[in-house]
Amino acid sequence: MSNKLNIAVIFGGRSGEHEVSLMSARSVLSVLNPEKFNVTQIGITHTGVWLTGTNVIEAFESNALDHLTPVVLMPEPREASLYLVKDDKLEALPKMDVFFPVLHGTFGEDGTLQGLLELADVAYVGCGVLSSSVGMDKNLFKDVMRSNNVPVVDSVLANREEISASMEAVIEKIESAFPYPVFVKPANLGSSVGISKCSSRSDLLEGLMDAARYDRRVLVERGVNAREIEVSVLGNEDPAASVAGEIRPMDEFYTYEAKYIHDNSELIIPARIDEPTMSSIRELAVRAFKAIDGAGMARVDFLLDRDTNEIYLNEVNTIPGFTKISMYPKLWAASGIPYPELVDRLIDLAIQRKAERDNTVRIYRSDE
Repeated sequence: MSNKLNIAVIFGGRSGEHEVSLMSARSVLSVLNPEKFNVTQIGITHTGVWLTGTNVIEAFESNALDHLTPVVLMPEPREASLYLVKDDKLEALPKMDVFFPVLHGTFGEDGTLQGLLELADVAYVGCGVLSSSVGMDKNLFKDVMRSNNVPVVDSVLANREEISASMEAVIEKIESAFPYPVFVKPANLGSSVGISKCSSRSDLLEGLMDAARYDRRVLVERGVNAREIEVSVLGNEDPAASVAGEIRPMDEFYTYEAKYIHDNSELIIPARIDEPTMSSIRELAVRAFKAIDGAGMARVDFLLDRDTNEIYLNEVNTIPGFTKISMYPKLWAASGIPYPELVDRLIDLAIQRKAERDNTVRIYRSDE
């Protein structure tokens, strides 16, 4: 009898970060040891169709999906949770020991997929429903951080309807709150998709319109002359923080292109900051992770004000970029955990969290 674990790696998805997910998934797939794991690849199309088969990652990268087979995850506890859809009939796949979502952005990192995995009662890598949804919504996340005395940058929230119907009023509200420059962001997206640095009213108008394409809620933040510092967090109940690293982008800020295409930004690991600042940032990263009830992993991003040396927590990424040039694995490599071992640990943490979840009583009897 094989002692290998059955691992389902899920990637793609209905998100503006679909292509980023493919890059992250390829890196994860490359280090899953075939002597330890039987791997099933599941790709989710831009329209939300789940597909499996042979060489799924290559098929998605080349957009040649015709040979793949639809697959569904049943939203209920079953011995087999994944089923192929063939000729309008369901064919059970082997029981999966762990699901490994490598999805970024909406419908993958925002708690929706995690809810489905919870309904199916399976072990899965990463944060749960609550921490995923709070971590994804930048405005709600700021509120949670403020309630836990974690410093964040001041911001204004606008929605798509306001932007469409009353652009002038939205701009005036922002201009009355902050001087230029400001940063405009979709409230629920990552990888710097839809983010603009706006130094004038015309920039702001364009930035608001662009961000509103990706989300119905748009966050506008006060500009800070800051260094970009990042920390990786790993663990469940007792999480650990990596050394902090600094990103020095070639562009005005760490754009999508800088993260995943050009590879020309400077990543400094460890960050060149004094020990008290390093300790404070690592402590804040763990505090933020615990505040949202994080599990498994997260990358916590900070802004370090160049003028005042004040620390601001920028955001938490509950499924951080996992490419070979991504900060999350690079920070752990610098902290003594190489990429293959990191992936193995995340799978172990998923199994541990499922075991803990199984200790929860689901039925109440008043006579007990």
